[in-house]
Amino acid sequence: MYTLRRWWDRHRLRVILASLAVGSALLIRQTQATPLFEVYQLLSRAFQPNLAKQNLLESAQYQELRERLTELESQNQRLRELLGYVSEAKKPGITAPVVGRSADHWWQQLILGRGSNDNVKAGYIVMAPGGVVGRVTSVTPNTSRVLLLSDPSSRIGITISRSRFMGYMRGQSTSHAVMEFFDKVPDVRRGDVVSTSTLSQLFPAGMPVGRVESVNLNKSPAPEATIELSAPIGFLEWAVVYPHDSAAQPVMEPGQTPDQKSKQ
Repeated sequence: MYTLRRWWDRHRLRVILASLAVGSALLIRQTQATPLFEVYQLLSRAFQPNLAKQNLLESAQYQELRERLTELESQNQRLRELLGYVSEAKKPGITAPVVGRSADHWWQQLILGRGSNDNVKAGYIVMAPGGVVGRVTSVTPNTSRVLLLSDPSSRIGITISRSRFMGYMRGQSTSHAVMEFFDKVPDVRRGDVVSTSTLSQLFPAGMPVGRVESVNLNKSPAPEATIELSAPIGFLEWAVVYPHDSAAQPVMEPGQTPDQKSKQ
């Protein structure tokens, strides 16, 4: 026993290191190095801000396409009523960089670097990859002020694309907003697409706004739903401005820049 103890004292560190090496090798072989890959992804994520931002933009773009598809499918049953409608030529959008944004009003308003010299007018619609951003409220020759959907003073008529139940939405100074329904028992569920309604006077109908994140049917005086806005309002660097009557805006491709869009 004494001899074994002396041997252990002399070789203990080597035995422990060898056991750890064998155990790690077996773990990597069985898991196919998945833990190491996850650790690498976690450590390298902080050095890849552009990649994370690109993924968010692509996700917003994908959600916009899905929302537009849902809206078109929902309106398909009413196409017979629109056979006599003749679509006018739509004006191209005006790309505009975000040149001003106050930390105190980050979710309320922003300033775009396009104004009356670029034919931007008050009441024009502002969009970005994902959907509606807000509405132009005032212009100067070279800038325009935008009231964002996330502003608590913002009110917009919206509808559930699947069931066509309507209500109005108000901002919450975050990437989420609250929808209050006109009906006491609306047909709404989590994941439903939300678009501007035909009763909206400030926005054309059928423009993507967001998705239902949660529903509170017991809310008084009317049922409410929490809406996750589909446009990445929190980190916008540019947007596209459209006349109010331009109801069929082109969809921007993921990663496409304003210069690329303006050349098409």
